[in-house]
Amino acid sequence: MRVIVVGAGLSGLMAAHELVRNGHDVVVFDKGRGIGGRLATRRIEDATLDHGAQFFTVRSDEFAAHVQTWLDAGVVHEWCKGFADIDGHPRYVGTKGMSSIAKHLGQGLDVRLNTLVFSLTRTDTHYVATLDDGVVHECDGLILTAPIPQSFSLMFSADMEMPVELRSIDYDRTLGLLAVLNSSDHNVPTPGGMQFPDDVFSFIGDNHAKGISASPSLTFHANPEWSLAHFDKELDEIHELLLAAAAPWFGNSTVVSSQPKKWRFATPKSTWADP
Repeated sequence: MRVIVVGAGLSGLMAAHELVRNGHDVVVFDKGRGIGGRLATRRIEDATLDHGAQFFTVRSDEFAAHVQTWLDAGVVHEWCKGFADIDGHPRYVGTKGMSSIAKHLGQGLDVRLNTLVFSLTRTDTHYVATLDDGVVHECDGLILTAPIPQSFSLMFSADMEMPVELRSIDYDRTLGLLAVLNSSDHNVPTPGGMQFPDDVFSFIGDNHAKGISASPSLTFHANPEWSLAHFDKELDEIHELLLAAAAPWFGNSTVVSSQPKKWRFATPKSTWADP
């Protein structure tokens, strides 16, 4: 069976991997420059910083089996079992950053980047995906893993129905800051993660403490309310606002380099369990 997967994030890559393993012909399209989606890692000088998902946990036996293979292969490692409170659930991270998980999953797959699926058409026997350059691909099966608003747009183009419970799902936005420091003399305590530490940030991560960065570096994610209030401002202004809000956490260290980040579809406000 020929299958098209739209989106090369964790869901799309795992789906493609399983389909290929079961003998299907699969191609993955993603409009981005790299695979991973929110499994996103950035290099700044000699620092490595995760700027999307900061870690993941395991809450099912099926997913645990996959994660064990990643542990055995050295693709992921355990960061900690909680931050301010130890809850016993290991927080796992990619050994070379979260994007390294996506790169591992993408090995051997036909992943085509910088490729936007512009529209879909459904016939009695198959689907037709038209790319933004006009190239057409036919398939027998279709998996959409992009954020709901983007997936809904594609389904609408093919006159396909989406359950109203799914169609109504909205997302929180996130503004982020990547900061490379000259020392580890900052105010983020061991093990290097803080959830909702103040009235601006929902998470602060120490990439050096996570074991992915050679140099001291912090990732800041602003909370949904703050992010929404400032999301449409000029990027330079957002950058300055984030630096000012993050300043108390820098402690005695100095910022060597920094970058702002924007996630329009960061976290779903609600989820829908397939009945």
